[in-house]
Amino acid sequence: MANLDNLISKIMSDANGKAEEIIEGAKKQEKDIISQQVSKAEKEKEEIIKKAHIEGNSRKERIISNAHLFVRNRKLETKGQVIEKVYVEALDKLNKLPQEVYLDFIKESLLSLNIDGDENLILSSNDKYIKEELINKVNEELKKNGRKGEIKISSEKRDFIGGFILSKNGIEINNTFEALIFSLRDELEPRIIKMLFS
Repeated sequence: MANLDNLISKIMSDANGKAEEIIEGAKKQEKDIISQQVSKAEKEKEEIIKKAHIEGNSRKERIISNAHLFVRNRKLETKGQVIEKVYVEALDKLNKLPQEVYLDFIKESLLSLNIDGDENLILSSNDKYIKEELINKVNEELKKNGRKGEIKISSEKRDFIGGFILSKNGIEINNTFEALIFSLRDELEPRIIKMLFS
């Protein structure tokens, strides 16, 4: 019986030793797992913070870039409005030229063009000044310069502020105030911008 008690006692002692060994192993494994998970969480935290920092900087740069773009567009829009106003005022001043100055301009413009001299002269529907008398003078000058001198005022009227359109065989020379100002726009715009915004 004593042997049996000794055997049971030994088995119990061995089992307790094994249990303690298993428990110690489990505790060590638990610590290792917790340590690994903490380390993993720290790495993830660092990655999240780094990513958030990069995204924050990127967002900040986008906001600043958009603000610069908005300001630039507003400046361009304002410049465009001011330049447009300058052109509108220029057209208005041309429209208000004294009759004598306007007729001289028309005459000189017609004589300076490289034309045959038998075109139709299309006028603005608002034109009150250009009459046959002026065209007769222009035709005389054209004849003196070796051209036909047969320009006629067309019955067709168009909607423009001032100046004229010469028409022959479906080809037109647009010498309206609007066309003249538009043709000068590319040349004048940098100078206007410099004068107004420098």
